[in-house]
Amino acid sequence: MNIRYYLFIILALLIVEVKAQQHDLKLNSLQDTLIKISTAAVAAESDEVKTEINGRFVKTLVEALKIPNSFSYPFDLLKNVSVIQSPDRAFRVLSWYLKQSNGTYRYYGTIQMNTNNGALKLYPLIDQTDNFTDANAINNNQRWYGSRYYEIVPVKSGNHLPYYVLLGWKGNNETTTKKVIEILTFEKDNLVFGAPVFDGKELKGKNRIIFEYAKSNAMVLKTDQKAGMIVFDHLAPFDPEMVGRPEFYGSDGTFDGFKFIGGRLKLQEEVELTNEANAMDELYADPKKNLKPIRKF
Repeated sequence: MNIRYYLFIILALLIVEVKAQQHDLKLNSLQDTLIKISTAAVAAESDEVKTEINGRFVKTLVEALKIPNSFSYPFDLLKNVSVIQSPDRAFRVLSWYLKQSNGTYRYYGTIQMNTNNGALKLYPLIDQTDNFTDANAINNNQRWYGSRYYEIVPVKSGNHLPYYVLLGWKGNNETTTKKVIEILTFEKDNLVFGAPVFDGKELKGKNRIIFEYAKSNAMVLKTDQKAGMIVFDHLAPFDPEMVGRPEFYGSDGTFDGFKFIGGRLKLQEEVELTNEANAMDELYADPKKNLKPIRKF
């Protein structure tokens, strides 16, 4: 009786292993297809063709994600798509962009939940940047302030509703680039983007933080694990007369940060950056060292 039971267990495990290998082979094949489609979309000469090819990309991606337990498949060879997983393995975000002929960007993405039975649960992200009248508005996945995310930070404190901080790159137009600190909350079966969790000067009512700076420059926006905060370059105009014109803004060589305190993000000015730069950072540029800091969001 015991021997039959153990043989049954071994057979069941073998079947599971074979199915897992078959799924991986299928996902490998679909990843190869996705790489080809993505490369073609980026190289397309017109916006119309890019959109058509991207439609095929989305369809193929969904086909891949429908494969049971696809959450564990890394898609690490799909270089045009950022795939980042929350540290608690609750979900992951897949996001990408296509540059348009006029120098602007169109963003695409989806959030895949980690389900107990391996079944697919997706929240498509619909970029509505062009239709926003208020970039500070709280939105859902159907009205998304599109970005290519590269880092997720979970935040939880006492009775505070847990939320996640998403750090994203947002190419803007031919003159400026943006980076975003986005807040993501799960409320029952809905996604909410944006929340007033920021404390500091001129931050009352801020639901997300948007940085904008000259396209020819770069900006660090990342977590510093040792300091327990999000750190970022302080941006200032190259010339004091250019205040309010982000196309003339760049790093002044100093850093500010948001420290995680009591479930909120509290502004800290002139902090020291202790972590080494990582592969997700843009190349650091120090446009001028003698700029007068102008600390405004």
